[in-house]
Amino acid sequence: MPTAYEPFDWYADPLYYDLIFDVGTEEESGFLDAAVRRYGRSRAPTSRRTLVGYEPACGSGRLLAAMAARGYRVLGSDLSEGMLDYARRKLERAKLKAGLLQGDMSTVQPPELVDFAWCLVSTFKYLLTHEQAIKHLTTIGRALRPGGIYILGLHLSDYDRLLKTHERWTASSEGIDVVCNIQGWPPDPKTRLEHVRTRLRVNDHGRKRNLQTEWDFRTYDLGQLYELLDQAPWFEIAANYNFLYRIDEPIPLDGSYEDNLLILRKIAEP
Repeated sequence: MPTAYEPFDWYADPLYYDLIFDVGTEEESGFLDAAVRRYGRSRAPTSRRTLVGYEPACGSGRLLAAMAARGYRVLGSDLSEGMLDYARRKLERAKLKAGLLQGDMSTVQPPELVDFAWCLVSTFKYLLTHEQAIKHLTTIGRALRPGGIYILGLHLSDYDRLLKTHERWTASSEGIDVVCNIQGWPPDPKTRLEHVRTRLRVNDHGRKRNLQTEWDFRTYDLGQLYELLDQAPWFEIAANYNFLYRIDEPIPLDGSYEDNLLILRKIAEP
């Protein structure tokens, strides 16, 4: 008999979400730190304490906490009240500080200018329309100091792909074991949507649960990404990387890689 999964909003109850994605936090925050020092031009980055970073759609706050621990002042925003509550508790437990705002990533504006911003693991693709994507890039452009950078990570789509994709993650911490299977359906070139499903098998201190979360991503192939960036001329592409987060190994933005991590530098006001 197939395993039954109960619907679950891991954004409203983000403990398992945070546990799964925390495995990459040190690597990701190390890359962000190195990228700010290599590509940031807003102010001479002689001291992390003088620089302000901002994460739209900050989720559980794992990267906010990591960057605050590295000495940066950080701000974050998220649409989910559950995520923000979890992030506050996470920061408090670590005795770290971050300014947190609730709002949609396409419109929420941080209360001060920032030196760098970041949005990783394809979170940008939650913006399901072109208008939302442009609003978001405009908002980030207005938030950055001149010469500041936006580190934007997303998967490019292959519209010729006919098979589903699958990723499997495992994590354990303090009596909780989680197995996460993420499945993506082939992208639809007409709607530019890709359906994604996450299934969790959880053992939470002996309580076993099978949980399922579903959503849609907006898709981009290489041409569509360049078309979008052409409509955000206040940014220049300073560099591109993949999701291996190796600061000394930039890659071309030519469609050779599905995973792309753009370093966008602000050169004008939007």
